[in-house]
Amino acid sequence: MFNNRHLSLRKRGGIWGLCILLLYTSPLSCFANFSQAKELIYKIKEGLPRGTFIGAIGVDLHLDFTVEPPFLFSLPQKKVSEQYVNLNNTTGELYTSATEIDRETLCPDNSERQGCVLSLDVFVLPQQYFQLIKVKIVIEDVNDNRPKFPVDEICMSVPENTPINARYAVEQSAVDPDLGLHGVQTYWLVNDFGMFTLDVEENDGGELTPFLIVTESLDRETQAEYITDIIAEDGGTPPLLGAATLKIVITDVNDNCPQFTESQINVTLHGNTTKGAHLARLHAFDPDLGANAQISYAYSERVPRDTRSLFHLDRITGVIKLAGKIDTITATFYKLTVLANGPGCIPAVATVTVHIIKVVTGPPAVIPRYIAPEKDGVVTIKESEPAFTPIAFFTVKNIDINQRVDCHLEGAGPFRLGPYQLFKNEYLLETTEPLDYERIQEYELIVVAKNTRGLVIKTFLKVQVLDENDNAPVFQQALVEISIEENNPPNTFLTQLQASDQDSESRGEVIYLLGGDAPGIFIVDRLTGVLTVATSLDREEKETYRFIVRAVDQGTPRRESIATVLVTVQDRNDNSPRFINKDFTFFVPENFPGYGEIGVLSVTDADAGENGWVALSILNGSDIFMIDTGRGALRAKTSLDREQQGTYQLWIEAIDGGEPALSCVTMVTVLLLDVNDNPPIVLFPQSNQSYMLVLPNTLPGTSITEVYAVDKDTGMNAVIAYSIIKRKGGEPGSFAIDPETGNITLKRELSNRGLYSLLVKVSDHGQPEPLYSTVMVNFFVNETVSNESYIQSLLTREADIEIEERPWYIGQMTEGPERYELFPCQPVLIALSVTCLGLFFCVVTLTSYICCKRFKKHRKKRSEVEIPLKMKNDSMQVVNRKLRQISNI
Repeated sequence: MFNNRHLSLRKRGGIWGLCILLLYTSPLSCFANFSQAKELIYKIKEGLPRGTFIGAIGVDLHLDFTVEPPFLFSLPQKKVSEQYVNLNNTTGELYTSATEIDRETLCPDNSERQGCVLSLDVFVLPQQYFQLIKVKIVIEDVNDNRPKFPVDEICMSVPENTPINARYAVEQSAVDPDLGLHGVQTYWLVNDFGMFTLDVEENDGGELTPFLIVTESLDRETQAEYITDIIAEDGGTPPLLGAATLKIVITDVNDNCPQFTESQINVTLHGNTTKGAHLARLHAFDPDLGANAQISYAYSERVPRDTRSLFHLDRITGVIKLAGKIDTITATFYKLTVLANGPGCIPAVATVTVHIIKVVTGPPAVIPRYIAPEKDGVVTIKESEPAFTPIAFFTVKNIDINQRVDCHLEGAGPFRLGPYQLFKNEYLLETTEPLDYERIQEYELIVVAKNTRGLVIKTFLKVQVLDENDNAPVFQQALVEISIEENNPPNTFLTQLQASDQDSESRGEVIYLLGGDAPGIFIVDRLTGVLTVATSLDREEKETYRFIVRAVDQGTPRRESIATVLVTVQDRNDNSPRFINKDFTFFVPENFPGYGEIGVLSVTDADAGENGWVALSILNGSDIFMIDTGRGALRAKTSLDREQQGTYQLWIEAIDGGEPALSCVTMVTVLLLDVNDNPPIVLFPQSNQSYMLVLPNTLPGTSITEVYAVDKDTGMNAVIAYSIIKRKGGEPGSFAIDPETGNITLKRELSNRGLYSLLVKVSDHGQPEPLYSTVMVNFFVNETVSNESYIQSLLTREADIEIEERPWYIGQMTEGPERYELFPCQPVLIALSVTCLGLFFCVVTLTSYICCKRFKKHRKKRSEVEIPLKMKNDSMQVVNRKLRQISNI
């Protein structure tokens, strides 16, 4: 076995034979280095599509792939192979598999310093080559994740007394799984209201924290909150954005003290007023909130204790009521000093003067009966109530018969107090028009009753308007026009829609929704109104998008308004010009006039404006052709001749007006159609002065010569017909010509010696008019040519002789019993034959020499004649056969 293996290795080559021999005889073989484990490192970006080349293990190991048996590569980790990579078993090339590698999924806890590595073990087989290859695939990060805030709405509280340049950390900072520059790089506000700015600080771990900086003095009583969007931006190209709603709540501090709406109040009180009568209502307000705005009413220490007991002051509502019986004998008026106390404030002071009127029969009494809901003298009514809604009845009592009471209403507002129908001393308080919470929330009213003695009774009434969802959200713009360039990156910010609602609480909270006509590629944030487009737009697919956006409040029932969004996609030069055909072929008759329109090249460009302007130019053949850029019409500068060139191939380039310009090229083939503009050219006989010697004993049916002609045209324009139109000499019907081949055959014996002449018409089949040529075919009938100069003189003299005309027909020859006159030179020829008998042999020798020389010259000229390009192979064989026949004559 060892000898056989050794012999086979010697046949395949000395070096490999030695290596394989050492493989079986010594552990230190040629492949001993394969026993060492090697490590290969490749770098790829995450998210590559299936089939992307990673690396060639065999090439990088410098393996010789010519060895036998061949190398095999195996990936024992089948699950990893199927999930992330594919290995070519024969070449060792690694490719990505169908599952895209996501670095953030593969290495969730990976940092930028550690790197994300996919480790593989690759076996090099078969066993005699075995080695273990450690392959490390470093997954490089790409910007495929946008920053994301942990919550959709970030709420921050800032005291209104915050000093300028105070900093507040935004704890809910954005997170981006990408690394390095692809992570969060900066933060910014969509609207800073001129009151805030953002600063970004980086800690030791490289994390960025945004800080909200107050740039102007805050006043909660002027504006209690600011709502905007905070944007996190990464460092990708293009950058990706993440957004969250930033709600800045200005918290209250006790920077305001109570103030009375009226500091001086006069009250007139009859001495017989009943206990519990409502005398006055004090009202103080504090713009602060909560505990800072709590107000309590109290008498000043200067008010005597018994006066406090007589006039009860409600410390919460500020209502003063009569709590005891008035001593009309000693008391004429009371002065009540009331304090409005707030936390940490100097009390506000108001003075109530109560004038006591002594009456004998007692003062009139005004008794209220409320129709609308009432509590502690405060009546509530919905703003949705219509005009003339009743609020309360007021009944005036304790009136003498002789007294007349005037009851009227004091205070501003859409209210009226009037007698109720025909009932005496009954008054109805009602509205005169619908109330509007968004305009005025409450009204202070006083019902005044005055009798003829001048006694005045005042009843205080407070009307609070309850808010209803009677206002729909209102967009700042009814038509929002947006322009965006095509090929934009996905999730591009378009605009932020803004709508306001004058209603309070949830009735004024607005959410944004897309209308049913909105394409699915557009997305609007329900809370912020930020409108984005999820995909890249193509102007050539659609140039404008028009859809509805709804702003809906949270009241019951819900109210909404709409705005129209018009998105216009601006053009970019991303489309090359395109010819409507891949190539063009134009058929044009030759001799077409110069600058005539050969054809029109239609070209389109899907872009708009200058990007869609197309200019045409000829890359070759511009010396012959020109192109009309406006219409795309191709023209020839001169008339074209098919016989010179029958086909032209032009390359036409279309260039648009974009920057940079795009172009395309098409091929135009111009085929010239033949026009019958060339008459047949007679190649044989060479001239009207040539002749042939015909022996008198030539038998009928013998082909004695032929007329051969060519036509430079093609098709029917080049099909030639031969006919004898005139003849001189010989008997009628002595000669016949084949109309197709031009072969002239002797039909009858030639009884007379001498010169015979045939005028042959060579005509093509062109339309509308055929073209033709004529040639004189001369035969000298005799045994020999004894005197060639004499024959030439006959030919010259006979050229002017009138030859009898004979009818001819295209495509066929008719034979008939036509009679021809005998050649008039027959006696002269007989005399010459007798005289020159002695010189017979000399003439024969001379004639043979001249004929051989002439026919050699004729054959040389015929070899130079241009043969039509479209002639078939069998036509060429016919021509060659004819030339051989002519040469043998």
